[in-house]
Amino acid sequence: MSDAAQPTIAEVRAAAEAVKAAIDRHLEAVSSPSAADDSAVSTAYEQLATAAIAYDQLLYEVYDEVTPFEVPGDEGPGGYHGPEQPEAISVLIRRDYHIVDPKRLRAQAERLDDSLTPEGAAGDGVNAAIGVLFGEFEPDEIAARSEEFGLEEGDSTLWVAAAEPSEPGEWLPEPFEHADPQLLICRFDVSEVYDDEDLDE
Repeated sequence: MSDAAQPTIAEVRAAAEAVKAAIDRHLEAVSSPSAADDSAVSTAYEQLATAAIAYDQLLYEVYDEVTPFEVPGDEGPGGYHGPEQPEAISVLIRRDYHIVDPKRLRAQAERLDDSLTPEGAAGDGVNAAIGVLFGEFEPDEIAARSEEFGLEEGDSTLWVAAAEPSEPGEWLPEPFEHADPQLLICRFDVSEVYDDEDLDE
């Protein structure tokens, strides 16, 4: 997480109320005589999913607790089309960072690899430093120590998707080609966007 102000208990309560209101809207939509028109049901579903994700995130940040809800993205009702008992799963992680202090990033890399060209000289740049750091540290450690490395965390997401068992090295040439939202079992997002009041609309 970034250094942004932590959410308050009042914000958690407001998010809970937003979930309750979204549940009422969803129930009204699906029980309407015109429920055959999927547009209203889909809209209510999306609003409920958004409210539930926002509440889950705030609940975790304030109380270190989560809900039992699993929202498989924004594909709409019945979005998951994978097997009930998958033989394998794929865990896909994206973490974004802003490079806020290139000098600190370089200094950390130079401590690990003295073959890097000294700062300010022609040759190795920030890209080389990034390669050194990510080659030395696990992604979780970089996330935990991002400020130390001159990085600021942005949005992140983790997808857990059903998958077919694969042979070693089979998918490495195109590792993200088969990121199918319809096989998504659960996802976990971290973003400051969940603090926006627009989520209650």
